[in-house]
Amino acid sequence: MHRERLSTSWLLAWRTVTSRPWRALLLCGGFGVGVAVMIVLLAVGEAMVRQASQERLVGGGQVTVLPEGIDIEVLTTGGLGGLFFSVPNARFVHRQVLTSPRLADAVTVAAPQLEGKLLYLTTADGVEHPVRATGEVPSATRQLGAMPDISNGVWDDDTGDLRWTRPTMAELRHDVDRFHRPSEGLANADSWGEWHYFNVLSPDAKRWAFITFLVGGDVRGDRWGGQLLVTLHERGKAPRRFVTNVTRDRVRFSRRDADVRIGDGQVRVLPDGRYAVKSVGREAGTGTTLTLDLVVNPAPRVEFPGATLISGDFTSGYAVPALRATATGTICVASRCDTYENAQAYHDHNWGGWRGVTWEWGATRAGDYTLLYGRVTPEDTSGGTSPLFVYVTDERGFVALFRPKAMRYDDARVVQTAEGPLAVPATAELFDVRGADTLRVLLTVDDAVATDTRTGLAERGEGDYARGLARPWFIQMAGEARLSGRIRGKVLDGRGRGFFETYR
Repeated sequence: MHRERLSTSWLLAWRTVTSRPWRALLLCGGFGVGVAVMIVLLAVGEAMVRQASQERLVGGGQVTVLPEGIDIEVLTTGGLGGLFFSVPNARFVHRQVLTSPRLADAVTVAAPQLEGKLLYLTTADGVEHPVRATGEVPSATRQLGAMPDISNGVWDDDTGDLRWTRPTMAELRHDVDRFHRPSEGLANADSWGEWHYFNVLSPDAKRWAFITFLVGGDVRGDRWGGQLLVTLHERGKAPRRFVTNVTRDRVRFSRRDADVRIGDGQVRVLPDGRYAVKSVGREAGTGTTLTLDLVVNPAPRVEFPGATLISGDFTSGYAVPALRATATGTICVASRCDTYENAQAYHDHNWGGWRGVTWEWGATRAGDYTLLYGRVTPEDTSGGTSPLFVYVTDERGFVALFRPKAMRYDDARVVQTAEGPLAVPATAELFDVRGADTLRVLLTVDDAVATDTRTGLAERGEGDYARGLARPWFIQMAGEARLSGRIRGKVLDGRGRGFFETYR
């Protein structure tokens, strides 16, 4: 019976082939081509894996850095998409990880390279051509011993190479801290806001100032302007707000540099990378004048390089050129001046569309460490919120990144608002475990202020419209941070002062 079935199957197969020979030939040819392509891809992937272990073939290095998520199996099983990738935030990886003082005893040179990158070249007549481009930094490749023979001319670092690998402090500030243009398709473009923000803390930690240079509105049109805002705080007392609003013809900002001028106030990057900050304003309600003249000096390498979050028509960007800094100068109210000499300071830069946006944020010192944490939540977010990030640095730069799922608040403090008492945090805790590393940050709040964001141009970046938020109160806090945990076997321990923000 079995033999009869087998004979019948062969008979049917043969008659199918003979009755339609061209179709059968096409099917066989297609199957053969598919098998051949798979063999070729497997061979290419195997060759790439072998090449990755040959330092002479991959540019002289002993370690090849790939983006997270690139699996070596992708290369060996025919995943052509794995052949054309780049390392995101490559400049940060190069500056803060591979060439940082922390790895000086292990890394001699790190050479950024692009191999076969797909680019599009548009000619003068408007025709677009796809091209493959390869790029590297000549001096770094030369140090690796992988510089190709040059048959004619010279190949050395140009100004772009130098600015990317070894920028001056002023160049680094301008690259990280420049202004931006609203993204195309941004909903509610009038809610666009971008600002330089500084804070300065007195040596006794009883007084501090928040300083904002804000450009608000759709800067692509004519309905926008600038605002200087200085808020002076003293522990246990109501803050004093000094505001100057100016029209767009008195505002200067650039997408090429970090300098900004709003009326008679300005932020200017000095040749050595420090910031000269000058502001003027009048107190809301009393008209008392304020003049501010400070020089803010960022600590080397203690910075957050910047990131832009784009989700649908929502855009939010953030960079911290001076996560740990000192400030020297004066803040004068009427005829009384407070003088600061190497006082604790901080500077960040924000941009995006801010209608209905809320956030968790904090920046604090903790002994030898400096921490930054945060999370941005767009107005139309549905479901759960994303984890926070906690960015840990020391004097040699980046140390680690943690992603706590939540921040635990204890709303045991009460502040008075125009609508009555409001419960705000007295303490907060962040905790995370990543492999063998652990982090715990305990915040103790000793001063808090609530601002109603439903009013026009409230505090930092909100537009001149009423917001129907479930959490309309913007809470600014000052207090102490206590850090504990362990990173790569080293015990973390430190205390320090910082500033924190949330919504209620």
